[in-house]
Amino acid sequence: MEDFNYTEHYKIDAEQFDYFEKRKGATAHDERRVREYLASFVLPEVSTILDVGCGSAWVAQRYLKRNKKIFSLDISTVNPVKALQQFPSENHFGITADSYSLPFHEQTFDCVIASEIIEHLVQPDLFVSELIRVIKPGGTLLISTPYKEKLQYTLCIHCNRQTPMHAHLHSFDEKKLLSLFNGVGKRDLSFTIFGNKILIFLRTYVLLTYLPFLIWKMVDKIANLFYNIPAHIIIKYRKE
Repeated sequence: MEDFNYTEHYKIDAEQFDYFEKRKGATAHDERRVREYLASFVLPEVSTILDVGCGSAWVAQRYLKRNKKIFSLDISTVNPVKALQQFPSENHFGITADSYSLPFHEQTFDCVIASEIIEHLVQPDLFVSELIRVIKPGGTLLISTPYKEKLQYTLCIHCNRQTPMHAHLHSFDEKKLLSLFNGVGKRDLSFTIFGNKILIFLRTYVLLTYLPFLIWKMVDKIANLFYNIPAHIIIKYRKE
């Protein structure tokens, strides 16, 4: 994938697909639980949050009402503009930038969230290094991604080359994710694996959608005790 023009690809992607379109069914429920899990790790005292690859700007939607300053960042111009239109606030800032080279000084943010982004990137190690750079001491980095995903490919009708489905370039487990944090003390890192695939495939969201997060979390853990096939992993880094 060395010749993959990711800048052009994701600018066109944002123009062609509506990230703000309301999700339905199992997809909507799965996304909701990922976001709730991420939110459970955001400390109440944070004042500035960088949302990298902001997508539908759920971070802004959730935290602007709590008087946080939110920076919705994407490589396209489309998503940050839509984010500001959907969630206007003097504390909301839309940024178009490459996540390999963030336009911020070191130690700028209390919290950085990158949800379901890292699997799309050619150089995830550079991505992680750049996110760490802009976190304040005592701040938190949260990265979520599919867990042990089986990458699938299709044959592109334009170039006759194998093309990864959903533009997922990497599959991560805890070992591979932790290896991206070179030089970081183990006590500063933790990970959480969740989202039982059996519950997803059996469309149990019809019932589970009514459960508050903490109760759903217990059900999900029990399901993974019997059938250990989780769908997502979150890695949390607390900067010293």
